[in-house]
Amino acid sequence: MHRSRHRSTVPSRRVRALNAHPLRDGARYVLYWMVAQRRLGWNFALDRALDVARARALPLVIFEPLRAGYRWAAVRHHRFVVEGMAEHAASLAGTPVTYVPWIEPEPGAGRGLLEWLARDAALVVTDDYPAFFLPSMLERAGDALDVRLEAVDSNGLLPLRAAPQAFATAFALRRHLQTVLPEHLADRPEAVPDLADLPRLPVPLELPERWASATAELLRTPAAVDRLPIDARVGAIPSRGGTDAARARLAAFLAGELDRYPEDRRHPDRGGSSGLSPWLHWGHLSAHEVFAAVAEREGWTPLRLSDRRSGARQGWWGMSEAAEGFLDELVTWRELGFNTCAHLPGYDRWESLPEWARGTLETHAADPRPHVYSLEAFEAAETHDPLWNAAQRQLRAEGRIHNYLRMLWGKKVLEWSPDPRTALTWLIELNNRWAIDGRDPNSWSGIFWTFGRYDRGWPERPIFGTIRSMTSASTRRKVEVDDYLLRFGGGGA
Repeated sequence: MHRSRHRSTVPSRRVRALNAHPLRDGARYVLYWMVAQRRLGWNFALDRALDVARARALPLVIFEPLRAGYRWAAVRHHRFVVEGMAEHAASLAGTPVTYVPWIEPEPGAGRGLLEWLARDAALVVTDDYPAFFLPSMLERAGDALDVRLEAVDSNGLLPLRAAPQAFATAFALRRHLQTVLPEHLADRPEAVPDLADLPRLPVPLELPERWASATAELLRTPAAVDRLPIDARVGAIPSRGGTDAARARLAAFLAGELDRYPEDRRHPDRGGSSGLSPWLHWGHLSAHEVFAAVAEREGWTPLRLSDRRSGARQGWWGMSEAAEGFLDELVTWRELGFNTCAHLPGYDRWESLPEWARGTLETHAADPRPHVYSLEAFEAAETHDPLWNAAQRQLRAEGRIHNYLRMLWGKKVLEWSPDPRTALTWLIELNNRWAIDGRDPNSWSGIFWTFGRYDRGWPERPIFGTIRSMTSASTRRKVEVDDYLLRFGGGGA
């Protein structure tokens, strides 16, 4: 990646004002409140903050907080984020940028800190993100601050507001992408922003005593997050957080696994998936960077795009079959989740399911179940089914489930829960507590796909109605799982 002094203009569709305040004159700095896109490159929000800082000849302050009181806060998620924060502290140490990492020592301890930092800011820039508690948090901040707050969308290749509505199927979004995405492909965040020409704060920024915390210690020793008042039972995973680890995984995938992606991705014994979702979820890696790396590997230019707008999975990009298969996951399916969260009110509630899906599940809600388990039994991987138990043990150990088995995992919770509404509640709890990329728009996609979102009706069956069903027996016939069962099939999590 080359270092460029060219300042790209952040597309206006990616910038959203959260209040009506103007930029403040006579300010000390521009403030970037980093909450979702936790990276120092390929980031439109950072680019926007840098544009204003340069235009006003002001220093840049990056404030990256980590709350303790959000639902499902756990050692697993905290450790991953803190490892990225430690990387940021090291990367910014020799630059004019003032970096303010802040790890909340107890729920609510950070209340008022953003307002204190914003009082000397010409502009506060933050990350636009359509899921979990972030939208409501940003709206409240817009009301609380007395300076302009802008949320910048750096989520995917298509700006969230370039879609007119929530798309009901991947096919519908894919056809829309094939129509409108070409005009957005030239808009790319700066890969490696040049920070050297920024002015420094003349006086170091010191937080008041009320916000003193052990952040510095935690950055030196991320394992110390175990002592925070968060869920310690959900422990750290083998993968390390941060952009360096994300790029290492991306490079390994492109060098050795992408060519086999169409054949191997269904088979747990072969690996095959990119494994990038943890870093994409926590913002350590940008979809723009992943796309650029794939395009470079393929020797691709936009001139190879097809004129067809058929919604087909293959043939539109003008890349290899393997690359196009992977981009359908990275672009179509990933951005379908973001589109739903941004445009479908109550996307995380039962009532947001398609009417046909709710109707058929409610019709069959009282059907006898072959097995009925408690949430505690599901969580402990204590069902009669070795393959389901193995998937749950992988989730507990690694924070993820192989993509194909994740579908089976969800379908069996639907089948073995007392009723479909309970199944939805339990799937959300299991996923968001244990998955390193839980609470992500793609997590909501996977959970609600289990109940019919994005899908069509199938022949009617007990319990499922016309919702698609899956069985462990058919899964074992279709995919290779012998080694997977040896790895995750016994013992504790």
